[in-house]
Amino acid sequence: MTENELKNIVSQFRIGGTVETIAPIGNGLINETLRVTTAGADSPDYILQRINDAVFTDVGLLQRNIEEVTAHIRHKLVMQHVADIDRRCLRFIETMDGRTFHRDAEGRYWRMSVFIPDSFTKEDITPDSAFCCGQTFGDFERMLVDLRVTLGETIPDFHNMELRLRQLRSAVSDDVAGRVGSVGDIISELERDADEMCLAERLHREGILPKRICHCDTKVNNMLFDAAGKVLCVIDLDTVMPSFVFSDYGDFLRTGANHVAEDSDDFQAVGLREDIFCSFTEGYLSSAASFLTPVEVNHLSYAVALFPYMQCVRFLTDYINGDIYYKTKYAEHNLVRTRNQLLLYRDVRRHDRMMADFVDKTMRQ
Repeated sequence: MTENELKNIVSQFRIGGTVETIAPIGNGLINETLRVTTAGADSPDYILQRINDAVFTDVGLLQRNIEEVTAHIRHKLVMQHVADIDRRCLRFIETMDGRTFHRDAEGRYWRMSVFIPDSFTKEDITPDSAFCCGQTFGDFERMLVDLRVTLGETIPDFHNMELRLRQLRSAVSDDVAGRVGSVGDIISELERDADEMCLAERLHREGILPKRICHCDTKVNNMLFDAAGKVLCVIDLDTVMPSFVFSDYGDFLRTGANHVAEDSDDFQAVGLREDIFCSFTEGYLSSAASFLTPVEVNHLSYAVALFPYMQCVRFLTDYINGDIYYKTKYAEHNLVRTRNQLLLYRDVRRHDRMMADFVDKTMRQ
């Protein structure tokens, strides 16, 4: 888009100051993100985002979720007399007709938020940053425990293991790319543990496992830090929705506690980093233990196994379907991802006892 077209988008929002520049910022994979700088010492800069409505098909629901969550967190911070609240909670800008998103003439959806100056994201996972992530995401969930408004699912059934297995079985049955014969060993291993891995859905139907408001994309780069390295706030709220706490706990460890990236073909190096597991767990329980039920606590080690298993199922499904969902760089990319996640799953299961003991010890401290 041209600068004038972008400025016209910005003009639909109630911002302060005069726009000077609009330039891309960050490396997000889902939404297009730009920084809008304004003239004048007293006028803030802004973040302009194009919302990917192919992924988030109900933009109204998406933005209502975000509005409710940020308003609730902001109220909590006010009640706690927290200083500099505008650096501790995202603030979205209304359009001229009072909404927090704008649909342009081409049908594209946009939103704006206030840019938080002197803030940074991190990419590296260390024991220290893992503890910080656990504590921050646990606190994020804690602040939203008493949110009385019912949020919608921005991506329905995002972490529904039963659905993911149905999708795999459908792909195996159709075998559109003729690949099932080469992965029969993987399918058999996944089917062997399928019933066990669907435990969360059964516990929920029995009324034992609650759904809570979760972030559902818990990565270290989804937090902003200040110059001193202290967390300011959680960002990237598009996937905030009802889910099991396993989503925030298990999925962080799936990516953050693997020795290698999820698409690495260095299969001998794949495995659970115990130091990251322990640090993240300590941080998470330091803030989440106040609201977690015994059932949630007792199944945290299950959550660590659930997410590499689920992602293995999803990568394998896409491989069997002919690589139609995930972007691939070479013919066997999804198969490499599948084997990587299966190896991680196996290694996590070897740590079952250690993880359960560590959670129990941490809860008793």
